[in-house]
Amino acid sequence: MLTASTSADAVPSIGRHGRLSERERGEFATAERLLPGGALGGNALPGDAKFVFARGDGSRFWDASGNEYIDYVLGSGTMFVGHAHPRIQEAVTEQVKRGTHFFAYLNEQAIELAARVTPHIRCAERIRFTTAGSDSTFHAIRLSRAFTGRSKVLKFEGAYHGVHDYAQLSTAPKTLNNFPNPLPDTAGIPEVVQDLMLVAPFNDEETLASILAEHGHDIAAVIIEPIQRIISPKPGFLQAVRDLTRKHGIVMILDEVVTGFRYGLGGAQAYFDITPDLATYGKIIGGGLPVGAVAGRADILDQANPSNKGKPGYVYQNGTLQGHPLGCAAALATMDILEEPGLYDRVFAMADKLRAGLQKVFDDNRMGLLVFGEGPMWHMLFTDKVPQNWRDIVATDTGKLARFEAEMIKQGLFVLPNNRRFISIRHDERDLADTFAAADRACKAFAGH
Repeated sequence: MLTASTSADAVPSIGRHGRLSERERGEFATAERLLPGGALGGNALPGDAKFVFARGDGSRFWDASGNEYIDYVLGSGTMFVGHAHPRIQEAVTEQVKRGTHFFAYLNEQAIELAARVTPHIRCAERIRFTTAGSDSTFHAIRLSRAFTGRSKVLKFEGAYHGVHDYAQLSTAPKTLNNFPNPLPDTAGIPEVVQDLMLVAPFNDEETLASILAEHGHDIAAVIIEPIQRIISPKPGFLQAVRDLTRKHGIVMILDEVVTGFRYGLGGAQAYFDITPDLATYGKIIGGGLPVGAVAGRADILDQANPSNKGKPGYVYQNGTLQGHPLGCAAALATMDILEEPGLYDRVFAMADKLRAGLQKVFDDNRMGLLVFGEGPMWHMLFTDKVPQNWRDIVATDTGKLARFEAEMIKQGLFVLPNNRRFISIRHDERDLADTFAAADRACKAFAGH
């Protein structure tokens, strides 16, 4: 006889399954009353899939109703070492006893962190801390403009570089414009900013070369994600960008906010064997707290030397919370964890198993979904080919995908709809087994809609 826990009618251990407490219901109501759209930022889940985070541990978290989820969003990729890692907790607790904040002058933790991370970053002759990835890309662009004396910046269609005006152009365009003309992703961006930005297709060396041949003399920087959201670079493409930017005297900014310390201690620079002029960081580098950085050539970053304030060529770069001691303490503990031998081999192998297992589940259910990605990131689309650029993605049924992803969330797999997914160093074989079972339930529920 089946026990209650193994009964075919038993509610699975992970997922929402209609379980909503009065506490969480009340929190939804408060959020709806006080927060725009009842949300903290630019993303909101469908009504029957939304939840309120309550606590996290390792690869999992629990909502305010006590429901359990396996986390593949991980704080938008920030929590590579998992939730509530005891070494992070200890480091932050000890720093709180010494002081939570001073100001953006020198503190011991920031100096130690600079000394720890720069040997791993190929381009890092200097480093300046920020508070987030958006700050990092904004300041890298400003430094590039000052260094070159030029005004325009080129990015790639479908790339995300933060929330500032220069970044929020052609990040997720709903219509397809002629290159190199950008499209705004949000209201409130002045037309003059749009005039300063150019857009090229990712993985297309020929079009990039053509745009730079015509506009290169006006371009201060080319900013690029080494892995653009869910799109890996073709062999040789990043080096082509490096060669073309050098040819035209353009600063190459490698946006490593996502890839930094995720693809090894050397990030994408070591993983793809590429050395940019500047690199930007956020997410993992802060160990779960708000820390970012711009690293790169000394002659570019030294423009921000405060002793030159008021002199020609000085670039103001500052922030009340940058080099924050709590964040730097968490980052130092993260570095201790990431430097453990074999860690990256284990997480890469676990991600390979995850992708293969999910593909089998989807194939068995005849879903028409392709699972792809490399390293500690995984993705899925209703397609039969791995995308090479943004237009390959918009050619798929992203609406259907978002509906299926909402079903996955209800079944206990937290994924950010129509976006990349991550795996942490804390995901294990139990997580994979529970993931495959939940994905199978999601497929069957989706087919029954």
